[in-house]
Amino acid sequence: MNTPYPDPFFTPDPRAAAASRIVDFAHWTAGHRGGAVDSDYASLHHWSVTDLEGFWGAVWEYFGIEAATPYQRVLEDERMPGARWFPGATLNYTHHALRNLADDDVAIVALDETGSSHEVTGQRLRAQVASVAATLRDLGVGSGDRVVGYLPHTPHAIVAFLAAASLGAVWSVCGQDYAPKAAADRFAQLEPTVLITADGYLFNGTTHDRREAALELAHALPTLKATLLVDHVGLPWPSRNYPSLVVPWEDASTRTERLICTPVPFDHPLWVVFSSGTTGLPKGIVHGHGGVLLEHLKTLGLHSDLGPGDRLLWYTTTHWMMWNLVVSTLLTGATTCTYDGSPAPLTRPDVLWELASRHRVTVFGTSPQYLLAMAKFGIDPSVHDLSSIRVVGCTGSALPASAYPWVRDHVGAHVLLASISGGTDIVSGFAGSAPTTSVWAGELSAPHLGVALAAYDNEGLPVVDQVGELVVTRPMPSMPLSFWNDPDGARYHDAYFSAYPGVWRHGDWITHTAHGSVIVHGRSDSTLNRNGVRLGSADIHDAVERLPEITEALVIGAEEPDGGYWMPLFVVPAPGVALDDALRERIRDAIRTGASPRHVPDEILQVPAIPHTRTGKKLEVPVKRLLQGAAVEQVVNPAAVDAPELVDYYARLGAERRNRRATA
Repeated sequence: MNTPYPDPFFTPDPRAAAASRIVDFAHWTAGHRGGAVDSDYASLHHWSVTDLEGFWGAVWEYFGIEAATPYQRVLEDERMPGARWFPGATLNYTHHALRNLADDDVAIVALDETGSSHEVTGQRLRAQVASVAATLRDLGVGSGDRVVGYLPHTPHAIVAFLAAASLGAVWSVCGQDYAPKAAADRFAQLEPTVLITADGYLFNGTTHDRREAALELAHALPTLKATLLVDHVGLPWPSRNYPSLVVPWEDASTRTERLICTPVPFDHPLWVVFSSGTTGLPKGIVHGHGGVLLEHLKTLGLHSDLGPGDRLLWYTTTHWMMWNLVVSTLLTGATTCTYDGSPAPLTRPDVLWELASRHRVTVFGTSPQYLLAMAKFGIDPSVHDLSSIRVVGCTGSALPASAYPWVRDHVGAHVLLASISGGTDIVSGFAGSAPTTSVWAGELSAPHLGVALAAYDNEGLPVVDQVGELVVTRPMPSMPLSFWNDPDGARYHDAYFSAYPGVWRHGDWITHTAHGSVIVHGRSDSTLNRNGVRLGSADIHDAVERLPEITEALVIGAEEPDGGYWMPLFVVPAPGVALDDALRERIRDAIRTGASPRHVPDEILQVPAIPHTRTGKKLEVPVKRLLQGAAVEQVVNPAAVDAPELVDYYARLGAERRNRRATA
C-alpha cells in the first residue's frame, strides 16, 4: 500500500492540546473516579474500550447528565445486539439541549447562500420550542407519537424537533429536494400524527416552490391529524383541500407557554433516521434519547472540543445524519449554524468561507467533494479571515491525501483537518481525530473514544496494516435500538451481526495501521476483487480525482457470466475537457503511481455524471448491478438518487455492452 505521507502531516500544538476538553476530561476522570487515566490519546482510548462502564459513567458525570430518576448501573447486558445501557434512568434530550443557554446567548445563527443571516437567542429558542410543544400537545401528540418534517436546514427544523422530543414524541425529517413520493416512502412507515412543512427553499440562486409538493405529501400520509405550514421563502399558502387541520407556523410558534420536558426512559425513541433507500423502501433506524445524548456529547464535546463560545457551521441537508449532529451542538452550550442553499452557488462559490469568517466559526464541516472542488476551481478561502477556525471536519466519503496540503495552504496551518468515518447507523463516528491526535494525510487519526474498532480478515481475526472488514467488538450507546417495523429484530440482526455473531460488521474495508490510524478503502460490498486481489475503490478515485482534468470518477468491478471480470472506470471530465487517448494514459499513470499497477482499469469511459445517494455517496453497487443486467426496480429506487435520469443511463450502458458481446 502506498503511503504518500508516512510521517504525521499535522501534530497538535501542545498548549492547545493541553487546554482542550478531552485533556480536561482525562484529568477530571483520574481525580474523580480513581484509577490511572492518562491524557495520552492511545491510553485514554484503551481505557474507554476495556472499561465500558467506567468510561461511559465518566462521560455521564463529566457532562452533568440530569436524570429525573437515577440509573441502576451503566451497562446491564453487553451482548450485541441487545445491550442495555443505564437501565432505570429517565431523562429528556430537549432539556439537555436548552439547559446551557443563557437568555442572551446566541443559540442558532441562520444563514443562507445570499450571505444574509439572523440570530436566534437562547430565550427566543426556548420560547419557540415551548410554544410549538404546546401546539403539538393540543393536537393530540403524546409520548411515542410521530412528528415528521419536510423542511430545509433552517431554525424551524430545530425548533420542531426539540418541541417533539420534549413531549417524548418521535421525530423524523427529510429535505424538500425529495419528491413527495420519496418523502412518503419514509414517513408513511411511521404513521405520523403531525407533518411540519415549509413553502420552499433556496438553491443556487433559485427559490424552489414546494407548496404543491407539501400538499401531495400530506395526502400520502393518512394518519395525519394536522399539518403545520412554515413561511420560509415568502410564498403565500393558497387555500387547498388539506386532508387534516392546517395550522400556520406563526400561530404555532408565538404562544406564551412554559416548556415542560417529559422524562422518558434512557432508550425511549428520539428519532428515526433513514438509510439511503437505494432499493426497496428506505430502512428506518431508531435511536434513543440517552444513547444519542451521551454519544453526541462525547463526539462534539471531546473530539470536536466544542463548548460555550464556540460556533459550528457544517454544510448538510436535513436528511443526512450530520444534521442530527449539527442540532446536538446545542448540548455542549455552543452555537450552531443552519444554512439554506447550495454549498457553492455560482454567483459566490466561496460563500461558506465568507460566512465562517464573518461569524467567527470555530468548527467548519464539509465533504471531500467540496474541498476537492474548491481546489480544482481555484477558490482560495484564505482571502477571508479564517483565524477563528480550529477544526475543519470532513465526512461522507474517504478524504484523499491530496486535500490535506490544500487545507493547510488555503485555510490555515493551525487547522486540525479531521476526516471522520461513521454512519447513519450509529448517527456518529467510528474513527476520526481529536485535539490530542496527530494527523496522517489520507488517514483518520484514530478510533473514537468508546469505539472498540478492529479490522477483521477472512477468518474473523483482527489484523494490523492489512485490509479488513470494519468491525466493532463491544457495544456503543448509540447503536440502533431497532429498525422500524422489525418486531423480532431479524432485519437488524442480519444487517450488522450475521457475519460475525456478537460483533458489529459495518460494511467498510479499512486498514488499522500500526501507528493507530484508520484508512478507509470503501464499502466492502463494492470492493474490487481482481484475480483474487481485493482493491479499494477509494484508492482509485483518490488518484484520478486529483487530476485537474477530471471532475469525478467511479470504478466498478463486475463479474460476468462467462467467468470474466470487467473493471471499467467512468470519468466526468472538467468543463471544456474531452477524454482522449492522451488523457486516458495520464489517468492510468496516476493510478499506477497513486495506487498500484493492479488498480489500472480495463477501460476508461466518459460519462455525463456520476450518480449519488441524496447524502452524496456514490452508487457503486447499484451501478455495478445495472451494468450486469439487473432490472432497475431490483437495484435502485430512482427517487433516492440525486439525478434519477442517470439510473436509466447506466442501465442502457450495460445493455449496449451485453449486445456488443453477444454479437461479437
